Amino acid sequence: MSVILLCFLLIRCAPEKAQNLEYSSVLESLVNQEDTDGDKKITIDDKGPKKFEFIDKNGESHNIEGTYYLSNLLQELAIVAKDDTISIERITEAPSARISRLIKTRFWDNLTRSIDKNGLEKVLEDTKSDTDTLRLYIPFDDKDAIRYFQSLTKEYKKLKVVILPKKITPEYVKTLNSKPGILNLAHTKQDENYQGIPFVVPGGRFNEMYGWDSYFESVGLLIDDREDLAMAMADNFAYQIKHYGKILNANRSYYLTRTQPPFFSSLLVEIYQENPQVSKDWLASNLKMVIKEYETVWMKNGVRLTNTGLNRFYGEGIGMPPETEEGHFDFILKEFAAKHKLDLDTFKNMYQKGEIIDEELSQYFIHDRSMRESGHDTSNRLDDICADLNTVGLNSLLYKYEIDIAYLIKNVFEDSFEIDDKQYTSQLWLKQAEKRKGLMNTLMWNEEKGSFYDYNFSAQNQTQIESATNYYPLWVGICTQDQANRLVDNLFENLVQKGGIASTTDISNTASVDAPQRQWDYPNGWAPHQMLIWRGLHNYGFASQNQELVYRWLWMITKNAVNYNGTIPEKYDVVQCTHKVYAEYGNVGTEFDYITPSGFGWMNASYQLGMSFLNNELKEKLNKLTDPDEIFNKRNQ
Repeated sequence: MSVILLCFLLIRCAPEKAQNLEYSSVLESLVNQEDTDGDKKITIDDKGPKKFEFIDKNGESHNIEGTYYLSNLLQELAIVAKDDTISIERITEAPSARISRLIKTRFWDNLTRSIDKNGLEKVLEDTKSDTDTLRLYIPFDDKDAIRYFQSLTKEYKKLKVVILPKKITPEYVKTLNSKPGILNLAHTKQDENYQGIPFVVPGGRFNEMYGWDSYFESVGLLIDDREDLAMAMADNFAYQIKHYGKILNANRSYYLTRTQPPFFSSLLVEIYQENPQVSKDWLASNLKMVIKEYETVWMKNGVRLTNTGLNRFYGEGIGMPPETEEGHFDFILKEFAAKHKLDLDTFKNMYQKGEIIDEELSQYFIHDRSMRESGHDTSNRLDDICADLNTVGLNSLLYKYEIDIAYLIKNVFEDSFEIDDKQYTSQLWLKQAEKRKGLMNTLMWNEEKGSFYDYNFSAQNQTQIESATNYYPLWVGICTQDQANRLVDNLFENLVQKGGIASTTDISNTASVDAPQRQWDYPNGWAPHQMLIWRGLHNYGFASQNQELVYRWLWMITKNAVNYNGTIPEKYDVVQCTHKVYAEYGNVGTEFDYITPSGFGWMNASYQLGMSFLNNELKEKLNKLTDPDEIFNKRNQ
């Protein structure tokens, strides 16, 4: 162990009194001693002495011991390069307090983007494209945006502005697969001052505004007093519906035919409930877009509305989804190449060009795009079947649209809301909600098993796969109390693991050794599932169960952050309680130098929501990293 003389480095003071630093030599010494695997992090995998001593300007000696405190020191030394302040208090900060503070004060801002001159280069960065041309696609009727960005092409030589046609067809979108780019979003224009309305991205390789991610991120934003950004997300949702016809999977060219799970009404209601004084005009303009989305995206007969009266996901498009990893579909394409007596590469090339038409394979890709539209990309629960399913998750969300629209019309607009001379009342929407609730109970509720299941309207049967989405009815309020009791028993019996709620039970595909490991299946757990189920349990009075599930999830995140230099990535294995998950695309948020700049969007939000639920006794245990199985009796063991 080395002893470093740190002149003016660390003193026992609050952050506001901390002094300017000389940090570079200290950072180098710390890294040389403790980062033995050379990844610019200090983790439990490093083999250093886990002890670092320094002498401050007052001649006082300080010993920093243990992975967590050493990694905090490393992070603070990296931060100080920009902020010029550091303190002992930050190094010894309790883990949950540190994570929550960084999310609130650093991560949200680091994840914020805007499509304008100031934000253009960052937004157009694209690790998913191998071209130097940076394309920005703009709706044909957004004249201000067209003029503004065309004026920037002289300054930004790589920028290419592309004006979208009035009618966007799947055939047209397919032509863009070799010319990917970003789709423009909402903006303001006062005089000649054009400004893109900001949005929050998930993080890492995802540099776009994603559909349902944006709602969950907004939950965290509202908790962290960032109503401005939550409202901006709503404005960007409205822009997408107005100009692209739907809330997009993400604002990227190859997502033009694909939407995402609907959460716009929830976002509006939560903004209003957070601030009932929010502009009535603002609420009205966005509520009109919520209703337009409901009527034109979700209730279009034969597309996303089926003959059961319930809804499905239906990702329109042609050919293979272009955003997938190389070789992702080889396990299925090999069968069809053999069927057509071609080698794999030749078959893929001919199929993509339309030189081979195979209806069975085209149907597979309809299911695949629909699965991606569901946000659950990918899962064996939905693979090769998604477009035939009235899913519990989607129909629960549309039920919530119906009751949310009724709530806003009644509470904000005195029970009368007009769009193009058509009058809407709360009763109209509540009637629709009751109709949907009845259909869901008839087709999806299984009295014997005490659970809701996705309904296959083609086969006219329930899938009976255990999935976290089966519990959305708790959040939206469809269940009777008896149904809720049985659902909670099933939840703990089937999906609760040491680190929280698994997406499914083990439904791995054993039919093909080449089949991809699906990231939305067991043993992985995801932030949106935890958040919706927590709120559902809270709604139905399951306080102790909710505390347990919140603790399990936060413990797993906190433990991994403590052991791995503050890492807060996209996904976790809730069985092994690790972030070392590499199914499909790796794990976004694990690659950084010294300090994670932004965590991951909805993971950040889940942490803030969880901390708002957790009682003080469990917060103390969380900071001690007390194993959840020492606290709770795990019911499914």
